Amino acid sequence: MKKNVMIIDDSALMRRVLSDIINQTEQYQVIYAAVDGKDGLDAIHRLSQIHFIFLDINMPKMGGIELLKIMKKERIGIPVVVFSSIAERSSAETIEALSLGAVDFLKKPENILVNRYRFQKKVLDRLSILEPNKEPSVVVKEPVKKRRKHHDMGRGKLVAIACSTGGPKALHEVIPYLPSNLDAPVLVVQHMPEGFTASLASRLNDISMVPVKEAAEGDRLENGHVYIAKGGRHLRIVQERGYHVIQLGTDDPVSGLRPYANYMYESLVQSDYYEIICVVLTGMGADGTKGIGTLSQEKNVYVISQDRESSTVYGMPKMIAQSGLSDEIVSLNKIAKAIINYTGVC
Repeated sequence: MKKNVMIIDDSALMRRVLSDIINQTEQYQVIYAAVDGKDGLDAIHRLSQIHFIFLDINMPKMGGIELLKIMKKERIGIPVVVFSSIAERSSAETIEALSLGAVDFLKKPENILVNRYRFQKKVLDRLSILEPNKEPSVVVKEPVKKRRKHHDMGRGKLVAIACSTGGPKALHEVIPYLPSNLDAPVLVVQHMPEGFTASLASRLNDISMVPVKEAAEGDRLENGHVYIAKGGRHLRIVQERGYHVIQLGTDDPVSGLRPYANYMYESLVQSDYYEIICVVLTGMGADGTKGIGTLSQEKNVYVISQDRESSTVYGMPKMIAQSGLSDEIVSLNKIAKAIINYTGVC
């Protein structure tokens, strides 16, 4: 049976192109195309079995943000992907939409007819959120044997978080609950293109006790500070003049990802931190597994992964669990406490 998709967009062209893309598939069909948020909300209340929504943010009568607030208040749990642009206002609205429960976002092409096929692939990629069996699987052999190392010298602990689809919302359930005196710096790789991570960092900074910023080249890591990898840049940690500093790279994306969490974890092998707390949250794919596996062979690591029930997409944390790397598998609302329990405060 086909899954039902609703489109909410004030552009007739967007509604038509999206409907054509979706209705050509064997798995999905457009059940309704609404012209604004009010029309969409009426349809949500009227129709049964809506499995997925594509939602424009800026519309007359009722915009996407207002609709998402109502859906959150009414506990309507339909997965939503919002449309956005990289304009400063739009990127901030996109981050707000993600914090309100949208599972992902999609940039509208400047010319949808010229860029139709690339846009089509991105639309179908987002719909694959509804197909959990498409997640990569691994053959689980012997659990990874972590070699516990003891060092008399070291720089303390560091927290390194990786997330993807559903990550912005998950980060809003973790970062604001970390104390200002957390005894470790926090690195975050969230799969996101350039132009959006600054808005994500700014929003989290406004609601958190710890300072949160978009990582910049040469930033020195400080305890109780959160550094979010800049969209479109790989993040690595290097040592310069006795400090651990952030290095941003523009080398090629890996599997379409830049930033790539594996690079962050692998770079920590050469760090002076004696204990690294690796946290893997919701996301599609397996980014993080290889890097944490490599890191665990050289450093003391403690791995916290999000559980299936609270994940928007149980891909990245599933790969960590199936590879035998997880020390704790916990629900999203317990991630911050798990970090604090292991990291401590100063």
